[in-house]
Amino acid sequence: MEDKVKAIQAWAETVIRSVEGVFLGKRDVVEKLLVAVLCRGHVLLEDVPGVGKTILARALARSLGGEFSRIQCTPDLLPADIVGVSIYNPKEGEFRFREGPIRANVVLVDEINRATPRTQSALLEAMGENQVSVEGKSRALPDPFFLIATENPVEFEGTFPLPEAQKDRFLMSVKVGYPAREVEKTIVRNQRRLTHPVTDVTAVSDTASLLAHQETVVALHVDERVENYIMDVIGATRGNRDLQLGASPRGSLALYKCAQALAALRGRDYVTPEDVKELAASVLAKRVIVAPEAQFKGQTAESLLSAVLDNTAFPELQA
Repeated sequence: MEDKVKAIQAWAETVIRSVEGVFLGKRDVVEKLLVAVLCRGHVLLEDVPGVGKTILARALARSLGGEFSRIQCTPDLLPADIVGVSIYNPKEGEFRFREGPIRANVVLVDEINRATPRTQSALLEAMGENQVSVEGKSRALPDPFFLIATENPVEFEGTFPLPEAQKDRFLMSVKVGYPAREVEKTIVRNQRRLTHPVTDVTAVSDTASLLAHQETVVALHVDERVENYIMDVIGATRGNRDLQLGASPRGSLALYKCAQALAALRGRDYVTPEDVKELAASVLAKRVIVAPEAQFKGQTAESLLSAVLDNTAFPELQA
């Protein structure tokens, strides 16, 4: 097991270096995306325009290898544009099914909140069951299958905000944030060319390696004290009067899996409470709803989760 975990750590370092060639100064963000990849989950990138959400997704997709597709969401995008549709061939006198862009190993759904709720719902089955149902038939998606969706939360004209239940389908939500001053200067200098640097990114992994690493991650040891810590954190969100809705069992499972993946990225074959605490906000922020009274006081899901973590007893594991 130790050798397999070290292989995951080396694999992650290789992918991170590849992505950081075009997406600078945000190693923690790239790590969270790799955590989701190893957990067979999906990520919602939510932040202001222009901070590199699409570039990050494209660079990661190119680095991981496998098939990549991009879906640009617009209000007139239909479910058939995503999952595929049968087209009549007059020469053969029969219908032929044309696969949609959802059938790829890594799928970038850009500006997901610009698609209508009907079209957004077409993604739910793919995200939850790795399959799509078209014309009464279920069609399996490639394995591995990883979806990255971007959302702009500050522009509301021509958008359809994702329902809370749909956000819960994402393993985690990640905010990119503005780059540091010196990093931004480097970004500007690197753009002094006719093509974007992301076109230089090449695959440094393959699907077979990724599938093997995913199998290793689910076998990582989680001490019962860490399991109890996860349950304590989840329970505290349900009993917090500033939260109208606490985290569901899906949130418990997501936090458990993500902690395993982060431990592997750190080169450990066991999970620590620090792994759980580091990822709690990204995993749970979109799974809780802040009460109106708390919102009026300026509280956010992140600030309330931070308070929950501070007030939850932290277990100590012997080395």
